[in-house]
Amino acid sequence: MVKKRIIIDPKIMLGKPVISGTRITVEHIFELLAAGETKKTIVKNYPYLQEEDITACIRYATKLIQEKNTHRAAIELQ
Repeated sequence: MVKKRIIIDPKIMLGKPVISGTRITVEHIFELLAAGETKKTIVKNYPYLQEEDITACIRYATKLIQEKNTHRAAIELQ
């Protein structure tokens, strides 16, 4: 059986998608990546994570964007 790496549980982090077995949200991983952190650095700072967990976050977000069927999104960057 393949371990599901990203889960959504209303009892964990208010139902935000998290890495299974942790309270680390997909959102937080993307914040770290956007700040310039690498997979290796994230795993070094969160030793209970694996690089595959970071990859799963990226895949999760990619699938979510694909499913939303958005043609153009306006995002205000600060």
